Order: sequence, then structure tokens, then C-alpha cells
Amino acid sequence: MKTVRMSTLHDYAGWLELAKEVEPLFGPMTDDPEFRDGLRQAILEGSALCIIENGNENERGLFLGGIVISKEANEVLWLVVARHSRGQKAGAALLSEAIRQLDHKKPITVTTFDQTIEAGVAARRLYVSAGFRDLIAAGPNPAGIPTVVMVLEDQNTGYSMQRPPSLAAEDDRQLP
Repeated sequence: MKTVRMSTLHDYAGWLELAKEVEPLFGPMTDDPEFRDGLRQAILEGSALCIIENGNENERGLFLGGIVISKEANEVLWLVVARHSRGQKAGAALLSEAIRQLDHKKPITVTTFDQTIEAGVAARRLYVSAGFRDLIAAGPNPAGIPTVVMVLEDQNTGYSMQRPPSLAAEDDRQLP
């Protein structure tokens, strides 16, 4: 069983392992003290969610991925899923829970790869399926890869939104 829950410092090593795995797409992270401190702070502040397999709040379980959000900025800061867990709805479960925790009365943003980046197709597909759309170009990330800011907002009011049907059908916290 897969479970989405708040990260704890027990998950920190799992986060760093995944950061190492995706550094070619995002730039140096694991050796960057600022990144490590920021990640640790996000965990301590309750801004980092993770998805684990065969575990619960009292067990560590296998770390499959995580998402960091900023409630102040109403933004998804970072979403990462282990290579071996991609295509298994782990990212959708994380994003769904993140959206649930952010303010639905205001636009929710995320910076991700632009449409020209083949390695970013799955991430973009996930965000689009959740209702995000491209807003503005964001320039290259630290790895030199072009990015874009995407926004999620209700089409009728421009602000208030409901969870997208593609994600609402899933159990936010547990997957088979």
C-alpha cells in the first residue's frame, strides 16, 4: 500500500537520494548546504509531504517521492518521484494532497519544464491533468533547462477552484 503523509526528519535521507537521482535535470542539490538546509526546514515546518510504500506514520517504509509546498506563496516548490515509482500514480497522489493543502481561493503556481523538454513530458502531463496551464516563461533552471510557471485557477472566477476530476477520483492518502 502507498501512503501520502507529512515528511519527518527520518525521511531526510530518502529526499537526498531522490535529489541525487534528478540533479541532471535540476542542477546541483545534494552538496549544496542551502538546498539541504531548505529541505530540512521544509520538513520541520510541515511543508514537505512524502509517499511511502508498506509503511505508516510509525514505520519508515520505502520512500517513493515527495512534494514541497509553500502555503505563503500558494506554490508547489518541488515534486520528485523515484525513477522506479514513476507511472504508478505516486506523483498524482502527492500533487492531489498538495493541492488540498493549498488555498483554493487563490491561484496555485508551480515552476516546471517547458514544453520543449522531453524529460519533462510526464511532469507537464501530470500538472495539465490537474488543471494547470502555462502562465509565463521562467528562464533556465540551475541545470540550464528552460522552465515555465504554470498556474491552477478556476476557469469561471479565475481564483476559486475545485479539485480536478482526474485527481478527485483517487484516494488522496492511499493507493492500492
